[in-house]
Amino acid sequence: MKKYFWIILLSLFFTASCMMYLPYWEEVPPEEPYDYYGELDTGFFYDYLSPYGSWIYYSPYGYVWTPYSPGYGWRPYTRGHWVWTDYGWTWISDLRWGWACFHYGRWAWDRGLGWFWVPGTTWGPAWVTWRWSNTYIGWAPLPPDIGFVGLRIVSLPYVLPNTYWIFIDGRYFMSPYVYRYVLPFERNVTIINYTVIRTNIYIEDYGVVNRGVDPDHIRRVTRRSISKYDLREASQPGVSKIVGNGVEIYRPSLKVNQAAKPKKVLSKREAEAKISEGTVAKPGRKEMSSRERSRLKDRQEQEMRLLERSQRKEVKDIELKFNKEKKSVKGSSEKTAVEEKQKVTLKKLKRQHETEKSKITNRHTKERAKAVKKKVEKAKKEEDKKAIKKRPK
Repeated sequence: MKKYFWIILLSLFFTASCMMYLPYWEEVPPEEPYDYYGELDTGFFYDYLSPYGSWIYYSPYGYVWTPYSPGYGWRPYTRGHWVWTDYGWTWISDLRWGWACFHYGRWAWDRGLGWFWVPGTTWGPAWVTWRWSNTYIGWAPLPPDIGFVGLRIVSLPYVLPNTYWIFIDGRYFMSPYVYRYVLPFERNVTIINYTVIRTNIYIEDYGVVNRGVDPDHIRRVTRRSISKYDLREASQPGVSKIVGNGVEIYRPSLKVNQAAKPKKVLSKREAEAKISEGTVAKPGRKEMSSRERSRLKDRQEQEMRLLERSQRKEVKDIELKFNKEKKSVKGSSEKTAVEEKQKVTLKKLKRQHETEKSKITNRHTKERAKAVKKKVEKAKKEEDKKAIKKRPK
């Protein structure tokens, strides 16, 4: 009996250690960690998410989903906030569809489509990797092709694009309004050089866990205590919420249904034709209203303020660092060497900051030009309609 036991155990270990990414584009733990009521499959995603976005056929993933624009500058894992649970850092989305797209499946980027979501069946607190320093904290969505090796995801097989990263001043990490502090991605190249990366997703008896940044580091950076919340089952899909010392998230058990498909599917070419600022536009909303154009200007100004404030803080931190170093050295020659090093460092940083400003200014100019172009196109269409009505029958 013992002989068979060890054979089975070795077989399970070999299977788990060789497990990579499966054909449905979602990692599946060796055992289903949850015991839910009801029988739901991936077809449920197709029905539930259709009012909030468009389904697109995208090879090699199959049916993927792109949301109607949730707001200017939106990126996955920005409209919501972080809480600490038994499952590690857990994302609490402000969006009605967030229970699905930030806890199942993965996000990917396409130049023509922008961000799109690939469905999956395994629930996780947040499918992200992390970067941090004493100043910044950042996270990035894990792409669909990064899967478990054994029971863990602890390293990335390739470097993520700079634009994947979402950075904020670490002081605001626990804010319930994280999106207000998200730095423009033009800052990412510089910030990445000052941060360390850590991916720490693994499977425990009760499910997938994402430990990420050490809570003690968050306490030091935010100067706040970190409350631990219980994860509770929400009875129906919708916005996740905190109730007392618990977090209610809808997280049903799901199985793959290869036969299911969305009722309406766009080809990639059709979807690209309807793209508006990186996301598929809502039906009948192909142009920006005057209010939206005003908000565009406000958001652009806010982005520039965040960028400039972050740059000033970076310069100040470097100056403080070199001032401490100068106080610690002995002798005028050593002090002079530190001062020269400070000048070189600050000069290099100034060039980086100027590049960042130039890039964000160019992007803002293109965004405004796009908004004006849509306004002109709308006016022309209205004029054409009036001209047609005036024509004699």
